[in-house]
Amino acid sequence: MSGNSRSVQSTLDTDRIRELVWRLAFPSMLAQFVNVLYSIVDRMYIGNIPDIGPAALAGAGVCGPIVTLISSFASWVGVGGAPLMSIRMGQKHMRAASRIVANCFVLLLGMAFLIMFLVFLLKDRLLAWFGASPAIFPYADTYLSWYLLGTVFALLATGMNQFIICQGFAKTGMLSVVLGAVCNIALDPVFIFVLGMGVKGAAIATVISQMVSCACVLGFLFSKKPAVRITFGSYRRRVMAQVLAVGLSPFLIIATDSILIIVMNMAIQHFGGNGQGDMLLTCNTIVQSFMLMISMPLGGITGGTQTIMGYNYGARRPDRIRKAFKHVLLLGLAFTSFMFFIAHVVPEVFVRIFTKEPAYVETTVQAIRVYTMGIIPMTVQYTVVDGFTGMGIAKVAVSLSLFRKFIYFLGILFLPAVLGVGAVFYAEPLSDVVACVSSATVFLLLSGKILGDNRRL
Repeated sequence: MSGNSRSVQSTLDTDRIRELVWRLAFPSMLAQFVNVLYSIVDRMYIGNIPDIGPAALAGAGVCGPIVTLISSFASWVGVGGAPLMSIRMGQKHMRAASRIVANCFVLLLGMAFLIMFLVFLLKDRLLAWFGASPAIFPYADTYLSWYLLGTVFALLATGMNQFIICQGFAKTGMLSVVLGAVCNIALDPVFIFVLGMGVKGAAIATVISQMVSCACVLGFLFSKKPAVRITFGSYRRRVMAQVLAVGLSPFLIIATDSILIIVMNMAIQHFGGNGQGDMLLTCNTIVQSFMLMISMPLGGITGGTQTIMGYNYGARRPDRIRKAFKHVLLLGLAFTSFMFFIAHVVPEVFVRIFTKEPAYVETTVQAIRVYTMGIIPMTVQYTVVDGFTGMGIAKVAVSLSLFRKFIYFLGILFLPAVLGVGAVFYAEPLSDVVACVSSATVFLLLSGKILGDNRRL
């Protein structure tokens, strides 16, 4: 066993839980916050392209959930394999931990090439189905076509980064994301405006940035610094199946989020028509960008601390798991309370980054205030679902996640039909409040049994 391995295990065994949570949560939260810049910076510059800004921004908005859906496959493998690796490390089975990383690397490579091929074949139909009117289709098609070229880099950078964070190298994981985001911020204006490439330039800048992040992640995992590195061989279908089973919950959370945003865009076009529909699609793109600044850092807090849950679950330490749940929840509530304040006091500052058109600003500000009404109670579900995922309790996590999506789906379908197209934004707070109650209830009912049983996976 290497020195790094002993150091990480000793930290997870003996350090105070509050210090562990803060040490892992903050870099992961900041990494996710910076990661949001990939999409926000693209949309910010696209929205300010002279003459075509609003239409191009709507096109990027149609692509947004498709891009996120593609990225969800990285979470399926990364967040599925990393808790299993943590559990094996907690059990002192380092060879089994290494085997998990090797299988996840190959699984991500295969997924990336398959997804890129399939989406290229279907992209025209997908964009038309998912809300791209004739006016915005050319911009959506251009952005998605070029973005797909970086699928391999995007999936490897996001998925394999989880194995860096879960070994206690949260700062290194954050650095890989920051480097990519900085590249994207620097390259976007060059490709979009200086070289005059417009929407295509935004996508190319994103691909190059993802290549930088991927090189950073793989360079670290192939080095001698981590206790568990990427190796070749020992590929097992059983291991891959186990990773996919555990990772099903985060995959469904992100994938169904993307699918529901796609359905939301379709509902906006259906109930709003080509004129109002295109305008609301532009506004919804900005709303979803703001929501990413909440959901992704919050997911960084709850997901970045999964290694604490997984390690102590494997080490049979329910007392430390309960403390971790408490501190993760408090940290998440503090963050969402701050973002609630921003959303309801100064949302127009954020909106004006994307557009200066008064009608768009007014509509989007109101939509942000409605959409974020339930973000504080939303923290409860994030904590419970990611906590159970970290311990490998996938069935409970998936059930809670899907229940919230079902409520959101019903809201998208029925609220605009009954109250008008603008009411579609109330689907989010409705589902957040219901999910908070259901998640808290399930945790209180099952946590004692789960932590007392503490079965090995």
